[in-house]
Amino acid sequence: MMSLQPLTAVNCAGLLQPGCSLLQLDGDTLLFGQKGWPKRSCPTGVFGVRIKDTEFKLRPISFSNNSCYLPPLRCPAIARLEPRNGSPESYVIHGGRTPNNDLSSALYVLGMESRGCNRKLTLSCQEKELAGEPPSARYGHTASVVHSRGKRACVLFGGRSYQPPGQRTTETWNSMVDCPPQVFVVDLDYGCCSAHYLPELTDGQSFHLALSRGDCVYLLGGHTLASDSRPSRLLRLRVELLLGSPKLSCEVLDNGLSITSPIATRLSPARHEYVVLGGYQADQQKQLQCHLVALDENGIRIEPQAAPPWNGEISSSRLWFGGSLGKGNALLAVPAEGNPAPADAFYLYQVSFEQEGADEESGNQGYSQESTDLEDSTPLEDSEELYFGRDPHEMLEMLDSDGEGGVYNEDDEEDETQTGYWIRCCAGCQVDPNTWEPFYSTELTRPAMIFCSRGEGGHWVHAQCMELPEVLLLRLSENNCKYFCLDHAGQGPGGPGRQERTPPRQELPVKRTPMKPLHKKTPVKLNMTPAKKTFLRRLFE
Repeated sequence: MMSLQPLTAVNCAGLLQPGCSLLQLDGDTLLFGQKGWPKRSCPTGVFGVRIKDTEFKLRPISFSNNSCYLPPLRCPAIARLEPRNGSPESYVIHGGRTPNNDLSSALYVLGMESRGCNRKLTLSCQEKELAGEPPSARYGHTASVVHSRGKRACVLFGGRSYQPPGQRTTETWNSMVDCPPQVFVVDLDYGCCSAHYLPELTDGQSFHLALSRGDCVYLLGGHTLASDSRPSRLLRLRVELLLGSPKLSCEVLDNGLSITSPIATRLSPARHEYVVLGGYQADQQKQLQCHLVALDENGIRIEPQAAPPWNGEISSSRLWFGGSLGKGNALLAVPAEGNPAPADAFYLYQVSFEQEGADEESGNQGYSQESTDLEDSTPLEDSEELYFGRDPHEMLEMLDSDGEGGVYNEDDEEDETQTGYWIRCCAGCQVDPNTWEPFYSTELTRPAMIFCSRGEGGHWVHAQCMELPEVLLLRLSENNCKYFCLDHAGQGPGGPGRQERTPPRQELPVKRTPMKPLHKKTPVKLNMTPAKKTFLRRLFE
């Protein structure tokens, strides 16, 4: 039984965009891949999703101090790692597109670090170093986790990337191509990668669905860019993790689906049953039919299901996206259209699938959402309010209340770029909160700053704008000594000899063109004798 419930985004619709991902971690649903670069209000770019009384709210999620920087990635490959041998539940994230449309080739492991007394979730993110034959930068591919002979590995397949540098021309500089139909097997313990070519895989594909069970991965649907087609494709990859190198085999199955960018939500943790909805069956033609996909020892079974009653906004829209909310629920978003334009950028809906025994979500699926280039936006203001001496039910009520400070509000962002780390420190300030990336190895979520001791109050300036070497930045931080910025070097009390100062700014000398000398007329001097002078004086008199 399926139902469709409209949702109201509480001042956070600007963070959603096609290509974002929803994760279920320790009972919470997380939004990853926000619109635009992270801002000071939520520098991690990961948000907690909370739905109550048809209201859709987002809250900031923080990272531990030893975490690496995780950029907001669109259309990455994501796979869930179940708890094993004392290691907690986590997610594997590979590839994706950044807000600058750069492609990532890094592999991250995202997990829970701790949970505070006020139920505030802290995540840990580590980048995994890959060796051997690592996959190149791409997006629109899938990641799946397989288990074989007491070991587990991550399987990556498909995706798109930019054309190779040697084949790029001015006309095709930003053109995308299908990645070669290789299957990558990644050892998550040691980071060893191996690439495999299979004769059954002849064409590249992207934005497909990957479901795994045991040592098998089922690839469903997908789009081939070279032929611009969405064939009814269904493949089964079998991965045997032998001692030494893995052994792969592929089998082409019948009764596939012609679909791209679908959403899969697991109905029950005890059974590998998924409901597949959303996606496209042709260009700008949505797939309105829903399907039940079940995996068992005998293989895969696909059955059509009655779709929920789609309303007019969903039926008439040519674009939709979303993800799994867990517990048999899914989130759908369609662009808001009208004249005048609505305040919210998207209409949000919650699709619920009711089935006996489906009380938890434990998905082990990978899917990728097609996206379009949208404008950047700013997240909302964070609150660091803590609650001590509260009972668990009281803290939950406070977290769910309308006045809770942790809920984001887009109206609180107006002066964000004028305060804190995102000030304009000098006339030539290079730090832009919309495009900032870590410059020093010590930076994680915000730029490093130094304090100029000029005057009584002093002022803060960005270390990157002062062109500080990292060695000097660390020395100034450790010694806690006074120092001047470039504009005030040598002007403080005691002179530059007694205090540290930043390196002098390298300025090119101004080329001065000398002016042409003015040619002035000099009076004519006549050399005359006294007799001639007397003659001329008498003549003019």
